[in-house]
Formats: sequence, structure tokens, C-alpha cells
Amino acid sequence: MTVPYGTPDAPRIAVRGEAHLEVDPELARIGITVASRGKDRRTALDDLTRRNTNVLDLLKSYGDAVERLETGSFSVTPELKEHGRGERVHAYHGRVHITAELTDFTALGELTTRLADQELTRIDGPWWALRRDSPAHREARQQAVREAVQRAKEYAEALGTSLASLVELADIGAEGPEPRFVGKASRSRSMAYGETQTADTTAAPLDLEPQRQHVHAQVNARFTMAPPRL
Repeated sequence: MTVPYGTPDAPRIAVRGEAHLEVDPELARIGITVASRGKDRRTALDDLTRRNTNVLDLLKSYGDAVERLETGSFSVTPELKEHGRGERVHAYHGRVHITAELTDFTALGELTTRLADQELTRIDGPWWALRRDSPAHREARQQAVREAVQRAKEYAEALGTSLASLVELADIGAEGPEPRFVGKASRSRSMAYGETQTADTTAAPLDLEPQRQHVHAQVNARFTMAPPRL
């Protein structure tokens, strides 16, 4: 029979251990939206295809600095005339959404600026993050366990006794997924659709400061201790 609160011969101590770390990010994600607008569907599609290819070629030119590159949604949408009878199309709008993850933050500022210089291209981000297998997560968990043990020892010492054995160790929130990307840089740049850049003008690279990441870990622990002399 299990006695949840221990016995006089084997009293139990229940404690919580916590750890809070602040570390540099390991990944940065940016969102790119490429747009086009044409009087007919083919023109809009051709312009969108060309601009999308230019953006992808630029991203790929950074090699290993871009760790992941994904194309999301794609659309070509007719815009109907506001006035007039029937379904008369005024123009066609095309859009492609691209997501890129970078590990080289030195190249990030230059890349975002060069992307923003592309025709009808919008940049959102960056969003900073740690990898799921980042050593920071392991260090936080280990610190939380060490704090739980230290706290239990202090309670036992206050009673003039010592810990005997570990009964249970539970990771709080183990069933909840860790967020991947948190924090959006306040100095990120976006270019509105329709903005143009002159051919002989090169914008200076953005100075982007990585946002520090907060790592948190909690554990519950139960120990038995030698009977204290009260």
C-alpha cells in the first residue's frame, strides 16, 4: 500500500525546482511576400513568376546561412471593377509567400535589405528562436533539478536530518509543446507593395540586434528523509 505523505519512519519532502535562463537565439525566421499586378492574368502570372525566381535565387545565393527555405501559399486573384454591370475584371493580383530560416545573423541584415529592394516584395520579421534540441533547454532542466535537490536538502537540514532517497521527479508541463519562434524584432523592415527603388541606389544593410531568448524549466520532486529528532 502506497502512503502518499510518507510515514514517521520515512517522512517525505515535496519541493519544486525552477530555472530561468536568458540566452542568445540560434535561428531567425523572415517572411517574404512577392506580389504582382497586371491587366490580364498572364501578365500578372509572368511577373509573379519572374519576381519569385529572383527572390529564391537571392536567398539561395547565401548558401548555408539560409538553413531552411519554404514556399507557402500562392494565389492569382481577379479584381472586379467597382462600377459597371457583369463580371468585368479590372486587374489580376498575384502573391507568393516564402519563409526563410537563417543561422548567420551577420548576413541577415544585408539579406533583408536586398530582399526589400526587390520589386513589389514585402519582408516581415525577423522572429528569433532556439532550436528544439538547443543545449539551453537541457541546461535549464538540469538547473531546475539541481535546485529541487538543494531546496529539499535545506528543508531536511532545518529539521536536523538528511535526505534518504528520491521518490518522484516530474517535469511540469511535459505535455505542452515548446514554442518555436518567439519575439519579433521591433526594427524589422517592410516594404509596401508598389514601392520602387532606383537602379543605381543600394540601401545600407539593416542593423538587426538578436533578441535574447528566455528558457524556463520546472520540476516537482519528492524525497524521503531520515526521521528527524523533533
